Amino acid sequence: MTLGKRLVGKIIMITGAAQGMGRQASIEFAQQGAIVYASDLQPIISESLGTEIIDAPGKIYSQVLDVTDYRSVKNYVEDLNSIDVLFNCAGFVHQGTIFECEPKDWQDSFRINVDSMFYTISAILPKMLERKKGSIINMASICGSIRGVPNRFAYGASKAAVVGITKSIAADFVGTGIRSNAIAPGTIETPSLHKRMEALGDIEEARKMFTARQPMGRLGQPEDVMPILTYLASDESNFTTGQVFNIDGGITI
Repeated sequence: MTLGKRLVGKIIMITGAAQGMGRQASIEFAQQGAIVYASDLQPIISESLGTEIIDAPGKIYSQVLDVTDYRSVKNYVEDLNSIDVLFNCAGFVHQGTIFECEPKDWQDSFRINVDSMFYTISAILPKMLERKKGSIINMASICGSIRGVPNRFAYGASKAAVVGITKSIAADFVGTGIRSNAIAPGTIETPSLHKRMEALGDIEEARKMFTARQPMGRLGQPEDVMPILTYLASDESNFTTGQVFNIDGGITI
């Protein structure tokens, strides 16, 4: 465990915190001294996150939250103290071309990946504006946001919308102390990726396929994403807004 002080005093809300990058970010931010409100639809976060930060300078408070429910998000945010940082990490990956995309798949992709960000940002932004300071970090992807990726029709479209949200918030509030940025990871080894590997039938062949498209010859790890996330959450990035940071192992070179 690497403890630090880059986020001491920061109050941070994270969605999609039960696994993968959201979980790792919750732990990392607490290790850097932040008070973290970690939310997810899965109650498992309440059982495991706290045990990993016993000696950390920060704290993690976990809560079950459906980010696709506007009223639930509003009520959750109203109960929190002022928020310094929002990390929108909740997401859903649909596989397939337009011909494998049913209306429900399309709706779920936008409901989870896009609508949820509208709900959380609109709920938290007034608190940030009152303090004239705040950092919003949105989970985009190289897929759709940066380049086209085969068999990711709905997912790519939704992640392109995330970039639009990010830049629009940045432009509208650039003079108010509010910063809005996005990260665009490549292929990161998470439980979500493992499910997609299983869906392809042969996990080992699927792993080889996902690895082959990474020029560095390996899958990314959640830890690879943390330095940029910590930078964006900290005051070190107070002159940075409206940007999309590729963390992709060279896939977009």
